[in-house]
Amino acid sequence: MSAREPQQAQPPSGSAEPDAAGGYEAVAPHWFYCKVTDARERWIPFSAQDSGRLEEAHSAGKDKEDVVVPTSGGRYDVHLKTRQRVAVYWEEEASEVRRCTWFYKGDKDNKYIPYSETFSEELEEAYMTAVTQDEWKKKLESPSREIIILHNPKLMVHYHPVATSDDWGSTPTEQGRPRTVKRGVENIAAEIPNGEPLQIDHLVFVVHGIGPACDIRFRSIVQCVNDFRNVSLSMLQAHFKKAQEQQQIGRVEFLPVNWHSSLHSTGVDVDLERITLPSINRLRHFINDTILDVFFYNSSTYCQTIVDTVASEMNRLYQLFLQRNPLFKGGVSIAGHSLGSLILFDLLTNQKAAPEEDEHSEEGARTTASNRRVEEVKEILKELELSEYCEVFEREKMDRQALFLCTEANLKEMGIPLGPRMKILHYISSKREMQDQSTAAPQHKECGSPSQHNPDNTDDGRNCQYRDIGLGQVSANYPQLNYKPTIFFAFGSPIGMFLTVRGVKRINPNYSLPTCKGFFNIFHPFDPVAYRIEPMIVPDVEFEPMLLPHHKGRKRMHLELKEGLTRMSVDLKNNLLGSLRVAWQSFTRAPLPALEAASTEGEGEAETSADKQPDTKAEEPPPAVKEEASPINVGRLNGGNRIDYVLQEKPIESFNEYLFALQGHLCYWESEDTVLLVLKEIYQTQGITLDQPLPGSQ
Repeated sequence: MSAREPQQAQPPSGSAEPDAAGGYEAVAPHWFYCKVTDARERWIPFSAQDSGRLEEAHSAGKDKEDVVVPTSGGRYDVHLKTRQRVAVYWEEEASEVRRCTWFYKGDKDNKYIPYSETFSEELEEAYMTAVTQDEWKKKLESPSREIIILHNPKLMVHYHPVATSDDWGSTPTEQGRPRTVKRGVENIAAEIPNGEPLQIDHLVFVVHGIGPACDIRFRSIVQCVNDFRNVSLSMLQAHFKKAQEQQQIGRVEFLPVNWHSSLHSTGVDVDLERITLPSINRLRHFINDTILDVFFYNSSTYCQTIVDTVASEMNRLYQLFLQRNPLFKGGVSIAGHSLGSLILFDLLTNQKAAPEEDEHSEEGARTTASNRRVEEVKEILKELELSEYCEVFEREKMDRQALFLCTEANLKEMGIPLGPRMKILHYISSKREMQDQSTAAPQHKECGSPSQHNPDNTDDGRNCQYRDIGLGQVSANYPQLNYKPTIFFAFGSPIGMFLTVRGVKRINPNYSLPTCKGFFNIFHPFDPVAYRIEPMIVPDVEFEPMLLPHHKGRKRMHLELKEGLTRMSVDLKNNLLGSLRVAWQSFTRAPLPALEAASTEGEGEAETSADKQPDTKAEEPPPAVKEEASPINVGRLNGGNRIDYVLQEKPIESFNEYLFALQGHLCYWESEDTVLLVLKEIYQTQGITLDQPLPGSQ
């Protein structure tokens, strides 16, 4: 069920005229809560599911007790006695809650506002009397001394008096602009969501970047994550409908992690205020509140505050979530936006795997290294054109190290003939000479890359690369998490840039995060803060990031048109150049005798094709157009899968990439393509796939 799907309209209880018998039907109540934004009140309906629970508790007479009803998927609690809605996982002002039956239209935005519960009961009693006794034109006075007149079941009006008795000493009249009054929530066209699935399959913690605002509308991390969650519910219904119908899945819960308020509550803002110049006050305040977070993170003092806050908050949220959801058996993933992704990356690189996992990983590394050395022996024999002896060496369990220790007697004992023996011994002696020459001169070995000089080297570079990844990190005591994340998602992340600035030139392909086996780097093509990761793992190969498929199953039209025109222009250019080359060669070639023409016709065609071949290869489509011919090995950081994923820009964004650069950095919260990738990868770990695979996806 989608949280955005409106509730089916209930049969109107009070909108129709009473029947001949004067029948009265009680109004169906619905529960609302008041959300205050910029000093403006907005009444929002609870989902049909939550309103039903609240009404059930109210009908059971639990209002007089301090009963707490969880709502909004367990993220908010409603205290029935005090009529307050309180956030569970983060700090937020409590909201007023009402059991609503009667509404009037507001002055400013034409939204319907519920009357108080007490006055609604008075209105309902007057309405019941009017219906049963057929006595209309009734006047009621609200607590604010405003007049409500019940003309008939379809016409009920709220009059705002022009003057009050305090000003003129007169009683209120129905003068002033009338406002419509409605009975029952079904008559005010409110969009009521059905509610969220009760089953939670996976938990994701989301860490924000610099500053208190997370998007172009200056909203908090709580509001942005709410949008992300709502988009995920609609994507689940659109792309995982079969699994939902079979009750294989429920939903993914996203919880925000706020560290900015803790950092700026240390008193550093007061210290900055003393030294901040008075000119361009708003700009300086904005810089102190946002941009300086990057410098704070590079300070050992405040870096410790930030990592402690993020780790302790995620551990606290995890424990609280388990207390409220004792049957939860799913996994936990983490996501970070901008600087938040760097904080999470540094935390993950400093996590300690369990001792038994270290043993298994070392054993696996030794097995992998041994298998690699056996394969190297096969490659050597293939190079020496001695592939027929591979079975002999494999039977004797000969790896590269053992091969370089072999003598002629050993090879003879293995049954290798004299000729092949000489080839192998010559190869061994030549490699030893090359090694002696290379070790004689001082060599610079890059940390994090396996040695290429020692043929007996068995180190896979994991430990060395672990130190390399941590090179340049701020000196801090990185806390440990109480769980092992399944996947790490980075949105608009500067991780690659920070690693480069710290002095990390490349990441060892064998390196993986100690406790997290999945890593996805997702970015918008115009995001000025985002950097790639894969070129640091495979620096010698140029290749494009994976293009995220559109959530509706195809590339955006302007991208398809752009690629089609590019292919067309390249093909036309290649064909034109090829035709000109053939014409020029036929013009400059000397005439051949008639007898030789037939015999050399085949050769002429071969020459022509050979001449044309380089020209057709001279112009190739740009990298963004070419399809990947073979999979690229990007190491173990994401379990051997691709890491960098780029979103498709919208048509309007392609007109001016500079104009939409800031929007590109803040677009991830409402991006259906981003949310769908997150859901796809999370549910793939549980063996659940999309209803229909999207084109271009892995």
